[in-house]
Amino acid sequence: MDKSSALEYINQMFPTEASLSGVEPLMQKIHSEIRRVDAGILAAVRQQSSSRTKAKEDLAAATHAVQELMYKIREIKSKAEQSETMVQEICRDIKKLDFAKKHITTTITALHRLTMLVSAVEQLQVMASKRQYKEAAAQLEAVNQLCSHFEAYRDVPRITELREKFKNIKQLLKSHVFSDFSSLGTGKETEEANLLQHLSDACLVVDALEPSVREELVNNFCSRELTSYEQIFEGAELAKLDKTERRYAWIKRRIRTNEDIWKIFPPSWHVPYRLCIQFCKKTRKQLEVILDNLKEKPDVGILLMALQRTREFEDELAEKFGGGTRSREIGNEIEEIGKENNNQSVSDIRKKYEKKLAANQGSRPDEKDGNNDLSVPGAGFNFHGIISSCFEPHLIVYIELEQKTLMENLEKLVQDETWDIEEGSQNNVLTSSMQVFERVLRAYAAKLKARLPKGGMGIVAAATGMDGYIKTSDRDERVICYIVNSAEYCQITSGELAESVSKIIDHQLATGVDMSAVEEDFSALITEALMTLVHGLETKFDAEMAAMTRVSWATLESVGDQSEYVNGINMILASSIPALGRLLSPIHFQYFLDKLASSLGPRFYANIFKCKQISETGAQQMLLDTQAVKTILLEVPSLGRQTSSAVSYSKFVSREMSKAEALLKVILSPIDSVADTYRALLPEGTPMEFQRILELKVIAFGFIASREDVLTRAAALGRGAATTGFKRFLALTEAAKDRKDGPFRKLFNA
Repeated sequence: MDKSSALEYINQMFPTEASLSGVEPLMQKIHSEIRRVDAGILAAVRQQSSSRTKAKEDLAAATHAVQELMYKIREIKSKAEQSETMVQEICRDIKKLDFAKKHITTTITALHRLTMLVSAVEQLQVMASKRQYKEAAAQLEAVNQLCSHFEAYRDVPRITELREKFKNIKQLLKSHVFSDFSSLGTGKETEEANLLQHLSDACLVVDALEPSVREELVNNFCSRELTSYEQIFEGAELAKLDKTERRYAWIKRRIRTNEDIWKIFPPSWHVPYRLCIQFCKKTRKQLEVILDNLKEKPDVGILLMALQRTREFEDELAEKFGGGTRSREIGNEIEEIGKENNNQSVSDIRKKYEKKLAANQGSRPDEKDGNNDLSVPGAGFNFHGIISSCFEPHLIVYIELEQKTLMENLEKLVQDETWDIEEGSQNNVLTSSMQVFERVLRAYAAKLKARLPKGGMGIVAAATGMDGYIKTSDRDERVICYIVNSAEYCQITSGELAESVSKIIDHQLATGVDMSAVEEDFSALITEALMTLVHGLETKFDAEMAAMTRVSWATLESVGDQSEYVNGINMILASSIPALGRLLSPIHFQYFLDKLASSLGPRFYANIFKCKQISETGAQQMLLDTQAVKTILLEVPSLGRQTSSAVSYSKFVSREMSKAEALLKVILSPIDSVADTYRALLPEGTPMEFQRILELKVIAFGFIASREDVLTRAAALGRGAATTGFKRFLALTEAAKDRKDGPFRKLFNA
């Protein structure tokens, strides 16, 4: 306790003098407590001293125990090493005996196999010399297995000698087999009944030899079979394009005639398959020579007939040996083309390609590369195009014929086009657009473009202000809409056509199919046609714009109903817009409206400046007319019955016509606040435009005829040019002094 607390405690214990009599007993109690605490402390100290001594004893005992344990461990380790040494000494002799036994066993086995190998080689030599192929085939397998056991003994002279002898025997067997097979196909098989069986046994020997022997035998056989083919069809009589079908008839007849004979070959050799591959390669090479040596362009009918027969033959091979199948419709289609004459219609050509597309709607197998194993049918080799691809560089004559036919029919279609549609038609598309393909479609686009109404062009038109002047009738407007829809149809169709053709032709040629230029041509045609519509309506508004400038705005006495030129604008739109809205698609109608608004709004604004005299009443009447024109323009989407995209158009019209309203409000503003009003309502205006507004306004108050009158009125309005608006007005009048003409110049010349 601190002092204050001790004092408080004492005062609490002895509050009065009488209570001091209890001090002595309290002191005795405190001393007794002190003695008790001291005794407890002393006992604790003694106990701690005793525990420390015991702890030291326990630690010493533990250390001694650890030392004893380490000693025992070392003793055990020493005994283990002694035991291991003893065991090794015991087993050393056993290992020697074990290795000796293993070596003796290996030696006995090797000697036994060597004896078998020597015997087998000798037997094989006898079989080879006697051409006992069936037995030799089995013996070859046995010798091959025995030789595999002596791979590690190649350097042993006896083994080397046996291997060399075995090699010579295999070479002898090979020469015998090749010699015997040389008689196949010479007619001996009919004379010697056992020849086919003998050759069948020889095939077993070939299988037992290296794979290269089989490849060489099959290639030699195929080359020998095709020797007569090369001799026959390299002659002058049959080395012609129109004899192509006879080539395929020859190989099919050869396969059919020798089918029973060729059964001697194991099925795994795929001899007919390999023969057909070599036949195709030789045929392609010969056809390439024939096509390259033609002095004149080949006849289209003969060329397409040869191509069709080639494609049919490739299809037959693909179906027979695998590697994918393909519709025979392509071959039939080529045959039809070969029979067509130059009067074929474009619609027939379109049907041809539609049939081709329909025949290939299914998933088409991917073309495989040529790096797969060609010795196995269906392992990746594709017969499609193996011969027919040699025709591709020479098909230009067919392309030229197709193009000529299409262009002739295009001319006829355009000449016969009525430039109208049947009543109740749903697509509003010209019939000619449904019958016409990259170069022809582009030519069709040019034909449609040429049909658009033309305006003034050249230096004279530009000098007379007639550049872009296009006069259109109601029928012209309908024709323009038909052209827009036809161009859109052809644009979409050309993209779909490119995609469809890419799916039909070989994938390596698909990347060359590009109709983007055609699509761009028709897109440009759509834009030009819609702009022609806009220019045509602008031309119709010329008379009404001129009528607006002829109104005597300076002499109007009162404001009445909307002017006649406004009624004229309304009548023009009411007669044209409904038909345009019905014939054009929403997106094209929206584009037309945007371009129309961007043309009429600024034009109406500029036309106000062409009015020579505008009084205050005239400005009020013109403001009323402007609001009426704005209302008429805002109702255009409703006239066309296409209001889905009217929001953006309405904003555009409101913004453009509001400028004209602001201009008229500036003209109506008092002379001392005209500058402030102009700045507030037309913040993007230019000083030159403001000058023109002031000229209109001064002309409107034409009774001010002299410089003194202007200065007097200015002093009355501003008194020392106190107002900011009048300061600007005076600044403009000072700037006008330098002009050589205009109403301000007249004031300063007074």
